[in-house]
Amino acid sequence: MSVQEYLDKHLLSRRIEDAVNAAVRAKTSDPVLFISNHMRKAVPSVITKVKARQILDSRGIPTVEVDLHTNKGLFRASAPSGASSGMYEAIELRDGEKGTYLGNSVNRAVKNINEKISVALVGMDPTLQSQIDQVMIDLDKTENKLLAKLELLKKRQASFLSYITNMIIFTGLGCLSVEELQVSLHKHIADLSGQTSPLLPVPVFTLISGGKHAGNNLAIKEIMILPVGSNTFEEALQMGSETYHHLKKRKKVSCLCLKGRQLLQRHMVHMDVMLVKTAVLLPTSPGNLRDGLDLVQKAIGRTGYNEKIKIAIGVAATEFCIGTKYDLDFKTPNKSGQNFKSGQDMIDMYKELCADYPIASIEDPFDKEDWEHVKYFSGLGICQVVGGDLIMSNPKRIERAIQENSCNSLLLKVPTDIC
Repeated sequence: MSVQEYLDKHLLSRRIEDAVNAAVRAKTSDPVLFISNHMRKAVPSVITKVKARQILDSRGIPTVEVDLHTNKGLFRASAPSGASSGMYEAIELRDGEKGTYLGNSVNRAVKNINEKISVALVGMDPTLQSQIDQVMIDLDKTENKLLAKLELLKKRQASFLSYITNMIIFTGLGCLSVEELQVSLHKHIADLSGQTSPLLPVPVFTLISGGKHAGNNLAIKEIMILPVGSNTFEEALQMGSETYHHLKKRKKVSCLCLKGRQLLQRHMVHMDVMLVKTAVLLPTSPGNLRDGLDLVQKAIGRTGYNEKIKIAIGVAATEFCIGTKYDLDFKTPNKSGQNFKSGQDMIDMYKELCADYPIASIEDPFDKEDWEHVKYFSGLGICQVVGGDLIMSNPKRIERAIQENSCNSLLLKVPTDIC
C-alpha cells in the first residue's frame, strides 16, 4: 500500500487539513502541539477496559477503586462507604468473612465489576453517559438502590448492580468528558442534569458533634453554621474557619493521660474543611444543647459576621426514638428513660430554639417513620427542614416526601455505600 493509498483509506489528508486550518484560525504559537491535540479529539472515545480492585479508605475500611481505560487514557476513581447508612439506602455488598477485615472486604463487589459490569461497558462511548446509566440499570432490577446520579432530579426510578460502581465510573467518565469537551466538571454535570445556571452550594461547617458517634452526652448529632451572607465560596470558607477558631481559642484544650494513652475528654468539637479534620475539646455541659448553641452563637458574634451566619442543627432523632417517644438523655445512663418527649414536645422545643437562636435549618427533627410530625413541623415554615434519615436517598421515599410535603429539602448522599 502506497502512502497516498494509506492517506486516502483513513481520510488522513482531510483530517490533517482540518487540523492545520484550526491551528491557523487559533493563531497558536505551538502548531505541532495544537494539531496533535486536535487530531486526538477527532478520534471517538471508546471504553476498552474496566478494572476494579479493593483498596482501603481513609478510615482503614475496604472500598472499591475502578480504573476506566479508554483508547485515549486511564481514568481512576474511588469512594468510601458512609459512617452510617439507613435501612432504605443502597445495600452494601460486603463479603461477610469475619476473618478478613472483620467482614468488610469487598471482593464480591470487585468480582461483579470485573466479570459483569466491565463486559457490558467495553466498547461503549464513555461520553454517552445516559446510555451507560441505562446499561447499569438493566444489569440489576433490585428494589433498594439509589437513583442514577443526577437522574434523581428527573424522578426516574433506577437500580444498579453496583451503585458505588456507577458513581465511581461516573466520576471517571466525568473526568474523561471534561478532557474531551474542554469544560469544567461542574459544568459538565450541570449539562447532564439540564441545569443552565448552576449555583455553587453554601458550605456547611460542623462545629459541635454529638449523637451516637460522639464521645459525649449530647443527644443531637451536630451543631453547624451556614455562612448564608457570603458572596463567594471563598468568603464562606473564610467565615466558617474564623468562626471555628474563635470557638476554639476561647476554651482551654485539655486531655487526660491514663496508662500512657491520651484519653480525650468527652466534649469534642470538630470541623471538616475540605479533607482536613481539626478537633478541639470544649468543656460544654454534657447533653445540654443550649450550652452548645450559646458557644456557637458567641463565636459568631466575635467574628463580627453576625447576621451573615446562621445556625443549623442535625438532630438524627431516629437514634434516640423509642416507640413514639424521644429520649434526649439516651447517652446518660443514670438519666436515660426518665424524661421522654412526645412528638409535640419536640415541636415545642424546636419552636423555642428557633425563637432564641438564629437557626435556619434542622435536619431529621423526628424519627425516620414519624411522617406526621415532620410534615406538621415543616408546614409551620419556621426553618428549613431537611430529610436525611427520613428519605435515605431512596427514590420511593423521596417521592412520598414530595407528595406529602413532608420536608422542604433533602440530604442526598453521594456516594456512600458499596452495593
